Amino acid sequence: MNKIAINLLRISTGLLLLLNTPNFSTIARAEVGIQKTNPSISSSYPHAKEAIGSVRQVYDGVLSPELAVNTFRNIDRLFPSARIPKSDRPFPLPLDLQTWTQFRFVDRGRQFDLTQYLDLNRVAGILILKDGKIKLEQYRYGNSPQTRWMSMSIAKSITSTLVGAALQQKKIKSLNDPVVWYVPELQGSAYQGLSLRHVLMMASGVAWNEAYSDPRSDRRRLLEAQISQTPGATMQVMKKLAIAAPAGSVMNYNTGETQVVAQVLRQALGQSLAHYLADRIWRPFGMEADASWWLDSANGVEIGGSGFSATLRDYGRFGLFMLGAGHVGGAGRAGQQILPLAWTYEATTPKALSNGTMIPYGYLWWPSTSPEALADGAYCAIGIHGQYLYINPRQNIVIVVWGAQTKPSGGAVINDRTFFDAVSRALSTSTQ
Repeated sequence: MNKIAINLLRISTGLLLLLNTPNFSTIARAEVGIQKTNPSISSSYPHAKEAIGSVRQVYDGVLSPELAVNTFRNIDRLFPSARIPKSDRPFPLPLDLQTWTQFRFVDRGRQFDLTQYLDLNRVAGILILKDGKIKLEQYRYGNSPQTRWMSMSIAKSITSTLVGAALQQKKIKSLNDPVVWYVPELQGSAYQGLSLRHVLMMASGVAWNEAYSDPRSDRRRLLEAQISQTPGATMQVMKKLAIAAPAGSVMNYNTGETQVVAQVLRQALGQSLAHYLADRIWRPFGMEADASWWLDSANGVEIGGSGFSATLRDYGRFGLFMLGAGHVGGAGRAGQQILPLAWTYEATTPKALSNGTMIPYGYLWWPSTSPEALADGAYCAIGIHGQYLYINPRQNIVIVVWGAQTKPSGGAVINDRTFFDAVSRALSTSTQ
């Protein structure tokens, strides 16, 4: 399928907390809406009084299953967080529920059903949309439609989407712009001479160790900088990194580079990422609930690679925004193109390194890899502990999965992408 065709298809533990984290009652960013408490501490939030663990425990993978669930739906109590206000006119998601009792699929030679997938992969919530209608919506472990759940690295794909919005408004001129134009504190570092495109592809050639549970890794050094809540601390971590390979020659997954992208956005926009997200996507598209986003310090910059929290249906609506190629409007709303017309294709398809090698990565999005999913132009946003936002443009399908796995990685028994492919086949067959 050619690019044009695909583009058209996309129209108490409280003590531990206090010892291990900064003041978590602060909400920053006046333009988003300052509150004296984080969104989850509101008396209207059903999980506000639950005991939670610390962010170090999350990354170490040592939380009990019960405490993990509590923590994952209260992450805005771990750090100062910006609020992304809801829309006054929620985008409708009509019910058209599918019967899943006969659904079966095979993963690595074993047959599974829906219940086994949910149980074995510790799924805390799942939403399946087809043609904008709800085919399955299920909450587990005490969650509900009011629950906000962490995204982990799904936040990277949201950050990438804000880059697209900034390009559309010409607040960023080009992905070839040098990073140091926007982040001058990286002058003289390994990022000197690197482009925004390099970091979006995670092909900067800068040395980085992403090991989540290793306290000596670069990823944990970045986390400790965030825990310190010292302005500029995250960029100091990035400034000290060494060059490991020529720019554009190799892909190396690097959460720190999403913080570089966040800093680029903050400078280019002249406002917070949370405010920009609310102004360009969250409210115009019609999200029904407030979301929250971690900050690197009080009144600081959003964490570009993690710390975003929203309801199940609003993650689904974000998927629909991507399916619609970044257009908002309809149903009496003023229409507006938020993203460049080709952005959702460009950002979510495999990219070529300088030597011509194709990598299974876009601009902070993961293209699907199976032949059938590739033919559909499918792609994912993926976060540790089992978080997924799957989007299939050809089949007009969005799947959101909340994972409650206690380990950052390796906790899935069933391959999630195999499940997504099976769901796409089942829904395609049911509508023929």
